[in-house]
Amino acid sequence: MLKERSFFREELPINVITAHIEEYPIHFHDDLEVVYVLEGSVGLKNGYYNYILKQGDIFILNDREIHSFTKTDEDNMVMMLQMDLSYFSNYYGNLKNNFFVTDMHDDDESLDVLRNILGRIMMEVLEKGYGYEHKVIESTHNLLACLLSDFQYFAMDDGKYINETKNKSNKVLAGRLRRITDYMYENYTRKLTLNEIADREHLSIYYLSHVIKEATGLSFQDLLSFIRVEESEKLLLGTNKKVGAISEEMGFSAVRYYIKHFKTWFEMHPQEYRKKYTDRPNNRETMAKYIRCSPQEIEDAIRKQVKGVYSEYIKGKKPDPVIVELDIQSALEERTTEQLFIGNLLERDNMKPIARPYNLMKSLKETALKSGSNYIITTSSQNPKEINSISILVYNINDFIKKDLQSAENREKIYEISSQYDEEGEFLIKCQGLAGDFNVSRYKISKKNIVTAYQEGLRAPGVASKRETLISSWSTLPDVEFSSITTSEALSIRSTMKGISAEIILIDRQ
Repeated sequence: MLKERSFFREELPINVITAHIEEYPIHFHDDLEVVYVLEGSVGLKNGYYNYILKQGDIFILNDREIHSFTKTDEDNMVMMLQMDLSYFSNYYGNLKNNFFVTDMHDDDESLDVLRNILGRIMMEVLEKGYGYEHKVIESTHNLLACLLSDFQYFAMDDGKYINETKNKSNKVLAGRLRRITDYMYENYTRKLTLNEIADREHLSIYYLSHVIKEATGLSFQDLLSFIRVEESEKLLLGTNKKVGAISEEMGFSAVRYYIKHFKTWFEMHPQEYRKKYTDRPNNRETMAKYIRCSPQEIEDAIRKQVKGVYSEYIKGKKPDPVIVELDIQSALEERTTEQLFIGNLLERDNMKPIARPYNLMKSLKETALKSGSNYIITTSSQNPKEINSISILVYNINDFIKKDLQSAENREKIYEISSQYDEEGEFLIKCQGLAGDFNVSRYKISKKNIVTAYQEGLRAPGVASKRETLISSWSTLPDVEFSSITTSEALSIRSTMKGISAEIILIDRQ
């Protein structure tokens, strides 16, 4: 197929394919595409011109630019990022009329910035942590900002070209090809001639015919027939109109010509195609031949190409530990009448899935010594010189999760959020001012405990057997551990978690 349709998820207006390309026949789409060669080389035909893209090269394919990829004599790994222009045009009004060009022979800092952003997007897509869509969209906005700032060749404004720079003849020809195909798509239903387009472009018929043939591999008439056939698919699969009526509506002079050209491109009669693909047009086989890269292959390539991004990604796969340093005596001495109690702090965040440890911690009615976004430390002691106990609550919830939980309207939504979140958290609490022998009691509620509890709450009464109910109830029970420790002025407490989870740690003098 010449025209390729991109299907974007509702919450993610970009597609990222990282693959070893064998062959990608001539096609175009209505989206902006950024091509980044991670390894080896690949042949690119873009309109009238042929390129060999090598490792590190970035090429911008503007919307409706006709292009194809071919394999060279060496293996390749290519990232193809497509942006939904209908989405991003809401933020950049004239985006569809912008034209971007990267000069592959001028390896300046701006290209390094592009490589960095593209590497970051690949890592974010690979990681797929909770809320990763927000990060990918934000990175794509940064990508567009870079393109608009450093790689914008010209913008069409009332039919005029502005901001022209180098390689003028090549880029004007590329812009001309876009105008020609746009015009053909807008007018294919009526009689359309090569003379009419040649007059519009102020070109000779011979030269225009040569340009179209070089760019698409098709004659003008074959390209027009293809456009009519391609557009007829919507009526063929989406309506009950007869083939003859569709043929006439698409601009064919006779139904036999429509059937002939339809068979050329779809390799079957329109009626057979309708029967095979009605209600499932996305099942058509693509003519592109490529093998998607494994996550490990992509990681290795990014490590070589964009080292800083890879380092951040590896670091991000296991977040930095939350390290809390607390001088207990100083904290007690500096307390004021405005010191918040544990209940006030936790009710502010309203963390529904950790209600059980929250309520237990609240029942102690202790005074907070120190708190952060994921922890709170309290004590029942009033005398800085006689510290007999401290209590610690840590919970593994990031800002995205916190926001979604606070707006969750029902148990189903909380269950969905809790099931998806899988990030790890590590806490190290360093307490200065504790000396002596202490008992340490731990109460940990894990992601499994929380997910099982919500799953049980959503199950209809009487559905599960008594044995199943008993087993599920065991799965909701938290882990409880007891130990003892001897300290001399300093005590370090470490907690690790995965997914939505929480732990209360009680330290009491023996």
